[in-house]
Amino acid sequence: MLNHKELQIKSLEYRKTILEIIFKSGAGHTAGSLSCVDILNVLYNNILNINPKNFNSIDRNRYVQSKGHTVEALYTVLCDNNFFTEEDLSTLNKFNSHFIGHPTRKILGIEHNTGALGHGLSVAVGMAIGFKLDNKPFKVYTLLGDGELSEGSIWESFLSASKYKLDNLVIIIDRNGLQITGKTEEVNPIEPLKDKFLSFGLNIQEVNGNSVSELNKVFNAIPFNNNQPSLIIANTIKGKGVSFIENQVVWHHKLPSDEEYNKAIKELDIQLENLL
Repeated sequence: MLNHKELQIKSLEYRKTILEIIFKSGAGHTAGSLSCVDILNVLYNNILNINPKNFNSIDRNRYVQSKGHTVEALYTVLCDNNFFTEEDLSTLNKFNSHFIGHPTRKILGIEHNTGALGHGLSVAVGMAIGFKLDNKPFKVYTLLGDGELSEGSIWESFLSASKYKLDNLVIIIDRNGLQITGKTEEVNPIEPLKDKFLSFGLNIQEVNGNSVSELNKVFNAIPFNNNQPSLIIANTIKGKGVSFIENQVVWHHKLPSDEEYNKAIKELDIQLENLL
């Protein structure tokens, strides 16, 4: 269990690693990984109780990355939690490496092959139903992107989660407001989200998704209500932590140049120095 300052330090270190592995591998989703890494930080270091020793056990919580295209953030956090080595992670996107641009179960710590987006919530709902049928006390957590909410299977899954009263299901929306080519409200409008989620029978909390203290607090309040799925709208900044990447749609899949990489690392190092 990490305290507030330790979590803040972890988030900055994770951002440096994300930039490093994307820069060196020559591929990756930079800005979206930076927006969601605080969520993964709090989950894996304080909430989930998933580790390499218990990962193959039936009796544990589950985490499904439905927002699969930002797998670099997940790889970074799993590596820090000793699921694999830094040397393994350095093979990202290399020939014959299992470390590819979307989640794969060939890597220890990855729960399911979820592709780019749109499929993980359905899997998470099935897992939560399974726990209910087996009278198991465990929870299933899943992370979605806001651009992912254009996928029809997501809304089918919301209906099922509500119907089966899955209070053991925790759905997190990385609401950074941008998707592949622009703002979500320009590409395919999804608001009013709260009204839509309520109409689908979900219990909602809204937090600053880049605040480790707010995330820690909301995760410890789950379930928000018995017999209802818990949904967290995590308002984030796409590209969080690096000034020239924040809220810039071009960085959805953009790779940093040598100059941009060094500048980004320098910014994060300054933030780290101010914390230490």
